[in-house]
Amino acid sequence: MSTSWDVRSECTTRCAAHAVPRVPFTEAARRCAAFAHAAGRALRDGERTAEPARLRAHARAVLGAIGVRLVVASAADATGFTVPAGRPPGSAVHDPAAPRPGTLVVANHISWLDVPALLAVEPVTLLAKREIGDWPLVGTLARRAGTRFIDRASPRQLPATVASLAELLRSGRSVAAFPQATTWCSVAYGAFRRATFQAALDAGAPVRPVTLAYEQHGLPSTVAGFLGDEEFLSSVRRVVGARGLTVRVTVHPPLLPRPGTGDRRALAELARAAVTGTVREPARRHGERVPPDRAGRAGQTLGTYL
Repeated sequence: MSTSWDVRSECTTRCAAHAVPRVPFTEAARRCAAFAHAAGRALRDGERTAEPARLRAHARAVLGAIGVRLVVASAADATGFTVPAGRPPGSAVHDPAAPRPGTLVVANHISWLDVPALLAVEPVTLLAKREIGDWPLVGTLARRAGTRFIDRASPRQLPATVASLAELLRSGRSVAAFPQATTWCSVAYGAFRRATFQAALDAGAPVRPVTLAYEQHGLPSTVAGFLGDEEFLSSVRRVVGARGLTVRVTVHPPLLPRPGTGDRRALAELARAAVTGTVREPARRHGERVPPDRAGRAGQTLGTYL
């Protein structure tokens, strides 16, 4: 098992750029005010923020406030089921008579917007680095949303974290994690860390790969990237100025490990291949060219709701 989840991305704020002209200053200012209002409403909900219906509503309100369009499609699983919106993650892949563990949702990581995008589709328990819990406003919202925090600077705590995550999955709670452990400017980059996949194997929980991709007026865009050592408010200012920003949430058929079987390395690679739209290719380094037949495939809407 890995000794640390502390990963540094090769992406920096230089990677983040508008694909189309910015909105006027007056529109950006209006969005800032709407964003503050949406965040304030979530704070006023207190502990009730974690209630699934409220969590989804708050996440969608945040996206709408800053002018971000959410696109999700539904399609048949590999199991032959279609999972409609609102069904519990993994609900279509278990024997109804058997105890049902939750689903481990794993996604690529580009932006702080990834979190409201996932929660707007299906409220799940989020796994995040400990530092986020200390951020002003964001940390408070994360705690009230029921986020579980991990200390990536303390490798000795990793086995206990994996055990706690496995127990959470066994209890029927679904958990979303970003196994790249840091943000990248594109879907194609970054390896998947394996520790969270061990928890799914231990719990016999399905793994649901999810692709998050951003575009502006149909053009791939890195404007939402929250990269390097950038301050949160700096990223917010750039996002509220983005014209025609869309986040595409592509949910892929589940991977179905069984307790006591399988290999977390292979499971992590299968999930990464699904997320990036490749067939067990190695993770790309930043700046490495993506072949034309691969470019953009991960952003296509191929999947189902969680």
